[in-house]
Amino acid sequence: MPTYDYRCKKCGHTWELFQSIKAEPIKKCPECKKNQAERVIGPGAAILFKGSGFYLTDYRSDSYKKAAAADKPSSGSDSSSSSKSSDSKPAPKSKKSGE
Repeated sequence: MPTYDYRCKKCGHTWELFQSIKAEPIKKCPECKKNQAERVIGPGAAILFKGSGFYLTDYRSDSYKKAAAADKPSSGSDSSSSSKSSDSKPAPKSKKSGE
């Protein structure tokens, strides 16, 4: 059941009312008791994503995923190959059993 906002045209009093979606809007103000109340149309509720696991890339289109996959190896191979060659250590020399 939704919560509706109301405002009185006569006295300006505003309040919220939790009522069924099928219920008729009320007309009587609880403050001044006049029949000048109207339902106010609000902005609605916002969607809040809390916690980990909600990322911008979760719901990307297939064309975006294909373009990203095609772009990834070319940009990643240049920097990773140079860093691997400079960071790699030579293999240790094995001892020969006859020496």
